[in-house]
Amino acid sequence: MTGAGHRTDRYERPVVPSKKALVRRPSPRLADGLVTHIAREQVDVGLAVEQWEAYVAALRAHGWETIEVEPADDCPDSVFVEDTVVMFRNVALITRPGAAARRAETAGVEEAVASLGCSVNWIWDPGTLDGGDVLKVGDTVYVGRSGRTNAAGVQQLRAAFEPLGARVVAVPVSKVLHLKSAVTALPDGTVIGHIPRVDRPSLFPGFLSVPEESGAHVVLLGGGKLLMAASAPRTAELLSDLGHDVVTVDISEFEKLEGCVTCLSVRLRELYA
Repeated sequence: MTGAGHRTDRYERPVVPSKKALVRRPSPRLADGLVTHIAREQVDVGLAVEQWEAYVAALRAHGWETIEVEPADDCPDSVFVEDTVVMFRNVALITRPGAAARRAETAGVEEAVASLGCSVNWIWDPGTLDGGDVLKVGDTVYVGRSGRTNAAGVQQLRAAFEPLGARVVAVPVSKVLHLKSAVTALPDGTVIGHIPRVDRPSLFPGFLSVPEESGAHVVLLGGGKLLMAASAPRTAELLSDLGHDVVTVDISEFEKLEGCVTCLSVRLRELYA
């Protein structure tokens, strides 16, 4: 099958705002996680677990209900739960990760989103798609054509989301692992990124350059608050000066595996009533 499969039985129910976030506990094998664009460093798994717990606590402290997906201890990268599913409104698109070793991660996530009443779609062979390659800004869905997401994956995402009102824009990604390794967006829709890591800044209608690579990664917590890594103090100061309320967390062990604040959770902002 080459198109996005789907289950439509729940589409007619009303959709309401949500503040639920999927998270997944780090695997004991985290240190064996994949790296592609950076040199491998030794990962302290114990410290990573502490950092993950602090990250989850930060979400909860700002009104998010965290839902733990069943652990996938045999999958070193499974903590990066964002790569396994893309949400658009109340619809979940289960990905087919570009790294074959990560494909076993999706089953538990599919179970979790189905239990929340989401309509479920899938990426099928020959498509590949990592959730880290998808950035939503309003109804615009930017999808990175990267080493993990291929043209067929982009086409299937388009087929799944455009009928729901999405405007899908494909973006080249060659300097980092995922699109959201290079750019994310502020609450007003301004896209932020560290210029040396962004292939085509001109593709984004509003773009703000930030001084640190890890400063390009923000999670919108709601109420004007931004969650970002403690490793980008100059960017935090810049965003604070622009009137944003910045919350920082230390995720150093995940950064050694090309991880960032976005990929440690999946934020579900709209669900069925």
